[in-house]
Amino acid sequence: MTATEQRPDDAAAEAALDADHPLYGLIETLKGDLEQLRAESLRERADLDNQRKRLARDVELARKFANERLLADLLPVFDSLEAALVTAPQNDPLRAGVELTLRQLHKVAEANGLVEVAPMPGDSFDPDRHQAASVVDAQGVPPGAVAQTFQKGYLLNERLLRPAMVVVAKHD
Repeated sequence: MTATEQRPDDAAAEAALDADHPLYGLIETLKGDLEQLRAESLRERADLDNQRKRLARDVELARKFANERLLADLLPVFDSLEAALVTAPQNDPLRAGVELTLRQLHKVAEANGLVEVAPMPGDSFDPDRHQAASVVDAQGVPPGAVAQTFQKGYLLNERLLRPAMVVVAKHD
């Protein structure tokens, strides 16, 4: 039964009590107390619901970024393997092994939410994802754009783990 619904005998009892009756004030006080308890109950339910949602969000974030430290520790390994490929001669038999190892490492990292940030010359400089190491005159590159990438950056589940280290073309 809702607060607005009344049994017939309740309605008759209330009608019999007028404002001059000694129990009228007690009934009004009790009605006020009941409304206050209902409001408190609603607030407490809302608080519990908010806590449940907050906890679920915290658990999801913890799950998403649980491997952040491990992946951050692997970034120098990516850098070293990529540097080895840059300096290794094309006919070196170890080159194929380094390429395969790097591909496998990238595949595992990507499966765990890691994404490369590797701007190309001419790409717009993004201060949220790039760190400018220097500014140079660069032919054929628009002012304020990336002229060269020194080091790749990485995102973990869309959160910056390491910015890309870049050189930016000078403004005229």
